[in-house]
Amino acid sequence: MARIVVIGAGMGAMAAAARLAVAGHRVVVHERSATYGGALGSVERDGFVFDTGPALLHLPAVHRDLFVKTGKEPLEKCVELSQVEPAVRHVFADGTATDLPNASRAGVGEALDAALGSGAGALWSAFMDRAREAWDRTRRPLLEEPLWPNWQILADREPYPAAGHKRLLRRERRATTLTEVAELELGGDARLLALLEQYAIAHGLDPRTTPASAAVLPYLEHTFGAWSVRGGMRALARAVYERCLARRVEFAFDSQVTRIIEKDGRAAGVELADGTAEEADFVVAGVAPGVLDDLLSGVSGMSGTSGASGVNIRAEGEVRARSGLPSRLTILLALRGPRPGGTPHRTVLHTADREDELTWLFGDRTGLPAAPTLTVLRPDDPALTPDAEHEAVTVTVTVPAHAEVTEADVDRLLTRAEAVVPDLRERLLWHEVRTPADVAEATGADGGAVPPPSLAAGEGKLLHPSNSTRVPGLFAVGGWAHPGGGLPHAGMSGTLVAGLIVEGPDFRGSQ
Repeated sequence: MARIVVIGAGMGAMAAAARLAVAGHRVVVHERSATYGGALGSVERDGFVFDTGPALLHLPAVHRDLFVKTGKEPLEKCVELSQVEPAVRHVFADGTATDLPNASRAGVGEALDAALGSGAGALWSAFMDRAREAWDRTRRPLLEEPLWPNWQILADREPYPAAGHKRLLRRERRATTLTEVAELELGGDARLLALLEQYAIAHGLDPRTTPASAAVLPYLEHTFGAWSVRGGMRALARAVYERCLARRVEFAFDSQVTRIIEKDGRAAGVELADGTAEEADFVVAGVAPGVLDDLLSGVSGMSGTSGASGVNIRAEGEVRARSGLPSRLTILLALRGPRPGGTPHRTVLHTADREDELTWLFGDRTGLPAAPTLTVLRPDDPALTPDAEHEAVTVTVTVPAHAEVTEADVDRLLTRAEAVVPDLRERLLWHEVRTPADVAEATGADGGAVPPPSLAAGEGKLLHPSNSTRVPGLFAVGGWAHPGGGLPHAGMSGTLVAGLIVEGPDFRGSQ
């Protein structure tokens, strides 16, 4: 039995802890804050409950597997899951609106035909067929296996089978980015362009440069569905935490790790803020890259190289931690009056000025755009409100990391949200704002940056570092490590780390 210290109580870290405990190891989790869940936080006030992180679950099979492998009670015995129907309502800049059904590719095609005109559904369905090929080619190496030592194969090969388009007197052209996919394969319809690009923007990716392999993002949702959790996503974090406790994982909250201890060339424990040291056979770090750099600043051989703190735990030629990623701005709205019948759980209100939004997010433009893309969540869940005569609404915007948000900015966003939440001002009891600074405080990520899932192609720029590090006995878990951000990917990182520790470096991935 090995003694294992886990740094951080995020979802990926807790998934690893539960699996390692089931394997017979003694696991202790040190969390610098007073609670578990990492980015999966919540706000409770006056009987209202709001998620401050991810609000929908994709690929629930990842968490079902976690609960099957760590105990007798399956996931659905611990939390109540419901497929969201419709999956999403899109309101485009020209006022066109369409409700896309959940986990029904045929239904999505029919909905697009009805809203955008005959032929739109066929174009999207053909695109989904190609996206399926990209998913089939990358699912295992990017989700279920440790990052390949020869990861350059993933970086160089574009798994998306772009359709060829011949131009008069020109060579055949194929899409290489997500924007080009929309322009070349979706008929040039601005609404289909907005629909596709929104999947990149929601993950903090620039669709103009993101490789076509990102087609797996809409494919994943359209194929496997979007799910809500009764009581909010925080209930899922609570269920994973309780499963850890049932497996005798120990938790130490308000316990900040300040240094990773090295002995004989390998990780041998951690030092805490109170000066005490805790020995370990393995250390699992579920923290942001800059935080991990700081924890390793005193480890032999880890100084004098590149990195946020002069530290580099990756050997030459390995995938390095990403930087410059956007953050999220979230506005929590407590409304008087019941949720109207027929209201969709999620509505995406698209921008009328695409170039302005993209330049603001990924270029040198400053100041909030007049009409950025908004995601409005209006869950039909009585557990989130004091009674049936109130409604809890969340508005989310992708924003640059370090962005400072003024009250005037919030006021403009509320005015914009009224387009999909009629009488919002009249119904508003109070609101709270969660800025990139709040995200940074909760996760330790620089500027509140939010990691996207790993993607193939693009010269490897969209991959995340491997779970193994240059320091023997030290492993990285969570959204900033392979296979990247998002609840299913963070959960899989816990599976991979547990496999690497239990089975050793010959571990080839989950079965």
